[in-house]
Amino acid sequence: MLRVTLFSAVLAAASATRLESLRLRGGQQKEKVCIIGSGNWGSAIAKIVGRNVLDRDQFEDEVTMWVFQENVDGKNLTDIINNEHENVKYLPGVKFTDNVVADPDLTNAVQGATLLIFVLPHQFLGRICPQMTGMAKGCRAVSLIKGIEFENGGPVLISNLIKENMNGMDVSVLMGANVANEVAQDEFCESTVGFKSKANGEVFQKLFDCPTFRIGTINDVAGVELCGALKNIVALGAGFCDGLGLGGNTKAAIIRIGLKETAKFAKMFFSGVQDDTFMESCGLADLVTTCFGGRNRKCAEAFAKGEGTWDEIEAKLLNGQKLQGTITAKDVATVLKTKGKEAEFPLFMRIHEIAFEGKAVSSIIDL
Repeated sequence: MLRVTLFSAVLAAASATRLESLRLRGGQQKEKVCIIGSGNWGSAIAKIVGRNVLDRDQFEDEVTMWVFQENVDGKNLTDIINNEHENVKYLPGVKFTDNVVADPDLTNAVQGATLLIFVLPHQFLGRICPQMTGMAKGCRAVSLIKGIEFENGGPVLISNLIKENMNGMDVSVLMGANVANEVAQDEFCESTVGFKSKANGEVFQKLFDCPTFRIGTINDVAGVELCGALKNIVALGAGFCDGLGLGGNTKAAIIRIGLKETAKFAKMFFSGVQDDTFMESCGLADLVTTCFGGRNRKCAEAFAKGEGTWDEIEAKLLNGQKLQGTITAKDVATVLKTKGKEAEFPLFMRIHEIAFEGKAVSSIIDL
């Protein structure tokens, strides 16, 4: 009799747990979040998302984070994160909530997930996406990757690469004036979700939005994503100005011309790009922030001062992170030359000439 009673109690508890997981909005399952990537920006987002889901019934409490396994002082990075709730290599001094769980096994990390956050160098997508396709059916994704690919003489959105590699998964994007360390320290900032599906855009807005990280939305994936990618080229120009010791007036001119060329490039290659996008956080605000404080600006300043090659500067200043602006500058220049459009983008072309063709850094003002 005791065994029957005990079994009934366990069964009732299990049923209650299952009902709770299906309780939300007409029996729909709660959203399960997995973060793909754990660098500086990925770790900052893990802090925000891990905290947000704990007080929002729409989401499960546990947030998994796929971490490329590294050894730090003789310990696995995943073990350090799970025991100390801190990414001591890429975001030292910032604590995660306990519900953020690091996992070095990608397929295990995405098991059961309904929302995927991609935040890692886009060069790794071709390798990791095939590992997830069988485990992530029915998921929606958001890309925080600020980069771009080029094929057949034209740009390819990172969100489209993810979509193609994940069997047509809907992919939104999040871009904004978001220096990772400042976001992690809860310094107030904004960001923008670009969406194709309004419902999915709203889900990601609810997931990310909090009093110190305000999220706007706009139906313009291409515009939002290209702002996030092309601003890194402009930041190189801003860094050249800093390396030369030029003032704020000069940098302001670089920012203005850079924003204008960004909008022109986006509209040249993609339909439906909205003018309003460039006044959102993903546009002007992100451009300004990056030109004053981002890694591309910092490395370009060192380059202008003659402190080494791009590879040497990256190794010295970025602690294992990658410099996206130089890669994007090369690809954009190739596309513009292929299309015969160099004259319409004097800033983009001049930055490429300085970075890779031996043009004098001082020529940044000769546009």
